[in-house]
Amino acid sequence: MQVLPTLTLGCLLLLPAVARAQQGERYTLNADEVAIYNLAGSLTVEPGAGGLSVEVTRGGGNAARLRVERGELEGRETLRVVYPGESIVYGGIEPGSSTTLRVREDGTFGDGHSGDGDRGRKVKVSGGGDGLRAHADLTVRMPAGSRVSVHLAVGRVSISRVNGELVVDGHSAPMTATGTRGTLVLDVGSGPVRVRDAEGSLNVDTGSGGVEVPRFSGGELSIDTGSGGVVGSELRAGEIRIDTGSGDIELTAVTSPVLTLETGSGRIAAELRGTLRDLAVETGSGDISVRAPASLAAEVEIETASGGIETDFALQVTRHSRDHVAGRIGDGTGRVAIETGSGDVRLLKGPN
Repeated sequence: MQVLPTLTLGCLLLLPAVARAQQGERYTLNADEVAIYNLAGSLTVEPGAGGLSVEVTRGGGNAARLRVERGELEGRETLRVVYPGESIVYGGIEPGSSTTLRVREDGTFGDGHSGDGDRGRKVKVSGGGDGLRAHADLTVRMPAGSRVSVHLAVGRVSISRVNGELVVDGHSAPMTATGTRGTLVLDVGSGPVRVRDAEGSLNVDTGSGGVEVPRFSGGELSIDTGSGGVVGSELRAGEIRIDTGSGDIELTAVTSPVLTLETGSGRIAAELRGTLRDLAVETGSGDISVRAPASLAAEVEIETASGGIETDFALQVTRHSRDHVAGRIGDGTGRVAIETGSGDVRLLKGPN
């Protein structure tokens, strides 16, 4: 009869500690350049006013063991969520998945600052098993014009309507961004990336994961995937570079005078508009279909080791063989080079 009240009291005594762990802690960083580090948890980046602020919400049964440290490192103000131990369990990923990385004693990782001679301890973040059950969800409120870099080992990333210079480096972290302005750099080891309605400069690099970019306008668009397809629509840029180790490239309504499209293995389909000055398209294995503006004027070279070549442009042929065609369209002011190791090539007229 005496046990039940004792257990109830014990549970009540635990509640304040749990509540504290789940409450958000807010930090303000007044600096021109800020770097943020966290091993596990979600990341939300949104517009802010005044100084840059970071809200940290701890989670997991061992959340109270996490430390949040601040201070200047390598000329940048930093905020670091420090995890004790070498094994972290984070329920936000599949039980059988894991990510292993080197973490320095100050909580930093992955940015190559001085001190890399001591690369730190090896830390494994897993979806299950034994280890420190803790994570930190971060909400970064970024004032216009800020320069921010965020390093995240495992989690999910959501970015919306920020205006400044933002770099996000994730080991295993699906990323989405909407309505950004300025410079956006997204680097992820594993995970898909989707960027919508961006303006300015966009650089996306994935080791493994597809990339989708609906609506972009700005100076430079660069996408590089080790393995994963790329889909883009309504893209306007001074220069576009897309390179995939393995995966299809599919582009529609693209306006850029300079385009480089390359995949090690995959199909390339591009519908282009506006004036083309330099177009280079290459795949190791796969068909290529390019719809260029009807007003295209360029020196053209098309090559396929195994496949057919088709064009409905009036091409003044200068060299021709079974697998190779070179010639001129119009006054030849631009350059078009298309090559596939195995596949058909089609260069067709599209809208201007």
